[in-house]
Amino acid sequence: MSDEINIADLIHRGGVLKNVQGSSTSEIYDNIVKMIDLPDCMAPEQVYNALCAREEILSTAVGNGIALPHARAPIMKDKEDQRICVAYLEKPLDMSAPDERLVHVMFVLLTQNPQDHLKVLSTLAGLFRDTAFRKALENKASEAELIDLIREIEKN
Repeated sequence: MSDEINIADLIHRGGVLKNVQGSSTSEIYDNIVKMIDLPDCMAPEQVYNALCAREEILSTAVGNGIALPHARAPIMKDKEDQRICVAYLEKPLDMSAPDERLVHVMFVLLTQNPQDHLKVLSTLAGLFRDTAFRKALENKASEAELIDLIREIEKN
């Protein structure tokens, strides 16, 4: 299935950042785009501006200490450039989450088309319902640990 979304591969492409500093979403996004591995055709400022513009509309916090920053419109030119960067925050941040919990981890979604974006959101929503996955996020699991856990969850 070529239209299958592989979250583990997207996280591997985007990487895991630990102890991202910042006391506001704009500071955090600025630090993330300086650290994330982006395709050559993508300027960090482009990603930063897209993330900030989306956050101004409505908080991307989804609850359980998790936020899903993303651009309003797909930002990547090629499907192969899609990625998810997992960013663990140094200090939890109030992003007006629906459950009022502070955000401690962000999944920065950089997708190429609306269909893939929705599939990523849907797959992540399923992972976030998994207690072991949420616990791994609270413990700031490494990229390898997250990928192993995702593959284990997908098998069941």
